Amino acid sequence: MAERLCPICKRALLAGEAGARFEPFCSKRCADVDLGRWLTGSYAIPAVPAEDDEDDKSIADAPEDGENGPPN
Repeated sequence: MAERLCPICKRALLAGEAGARFEPFCSKRCADVDLGRWLTGSYAIPAVPAEDDEDDKSIADAPEDGENGPPN
């Protein structure tokens, strides 16, 4: 079995119950560093706009209140 490494500091993870406490990280510090990166936006999941944005276009083309709407 290959040795598992902490994704933050690259140290080997402890085996057994002691290592499972902060898995997949080696320590609370590394877990906190990872959380901080997510919270500050350092990590991001890239998004690709959908091809079929027809629903969005129909909403954008709809008349605003008072424009061509029913009389009050």
